[in-house]
Amino acid sequence: MAQGKVDAVADAGPRNVVDRFAPEAWLPYLRLARIDRPIGIWLLALPCFWSVALAFRSIGAAYPDPWLLLLFAIGAMAMRAAGCTYNDIVDQNLDAQVARTKGRPLPSGQVTLRQAVTFMLALCAVGLAVLLRLNGFSILLGLAVLPIVALYPFVKRFSHWPQAVLGLAFSWGALMGYAAVLGRLDWAPLVLYGGAVAWTIGYDTIYAHQDREDDDLIGVKSTALKFGAATRVWLGLLYSVTFFAITLAGILAQAGTVFLLGMLLAGAQLVWQVATLDMDDADNCLARFRSNRDFGLIVLAAILLDMAVARVF
Repeated sequence: MAQGKVDAVADAGPRNVVDRFAPEAWLPYLRLARIDRPIGIWLLALPCFWSVALAFRSIGAAYPDPWLLLLFAIGAMAMRAAGCTYNDIVDQNLDAQVARTKGRPLPSGQVTLRQAVTFMLALCAVGLAVLLRLNGFSILLGLAVLPIVALYPFVKRFSHWPQAVLGLAFSWGALMGYAAVLGRLDWAPLVLYGGAVAWTIGYDTIYAHQDREDDDLIGVKSTALKFGAATRVWLGLLYSVTFFAITLAGILAQAGTVFLLGMLLAGAQLVWQVATLDMDDADNCLARFRSNRDFGLIVLAAILLDMAVARVF
């Protein structure tokens, strides 16, 4: 098992496949791409999957196109890795001052700036190749998010709302999936996008509580610092918007009773996050943050089961 010359990054699981099995020479790049922390791939891909599935549900299909889902999965992996690399390039000096991030490849010297830029451009090329497989409207829509992505790592320097900008960028798949299927946007993907943005602000606020003290010390802003002791109330509001917006998006896409029942389970998962959150326990925050993959999979399962049942009955 390859462990590398540098300890695993702080918030990577102790038994992640990268640190256990990857060749030592690959470790810095896989860590730069956050392959050792795959939760971000899930959180980027799931709104894409929801949107693709709802688009097919709106036209009465029994299931979404597996090839299209695969394209979005590849695109999510490539663009999440490219985005993380870009963020690390911009933030390398700040990351060196934060306990959780100082072991990342750039601030710890595992890769040079030139190597990081080259790696990012290669990942962008993969993402572009995926984008060009979609229809013309989707290509233009996909390019439209780039200014938001470029802005994101700078926002925490002047605003307490970087999580909102992350939400605008990270939830873009809620628009892209529908556009890739139907070549247009309707109310369903727009409402879904709003719900996904609220969801992202919520779960990334939980994540930001891990760095609250360091961020305050070095002057970096976040919703975790802005909400402070009122975080649980804010999360309740954000997750309520998430639940009702995703539910409404499903209804607008002709989803039925099975979907609504599934959303009750998804809503319960969000309630559990808020009720059991301990903002002063980094491990608790990380676990609640990671559990959003479960929420996303419940929503996806609700849509898929609803499609299958509707086809049968």
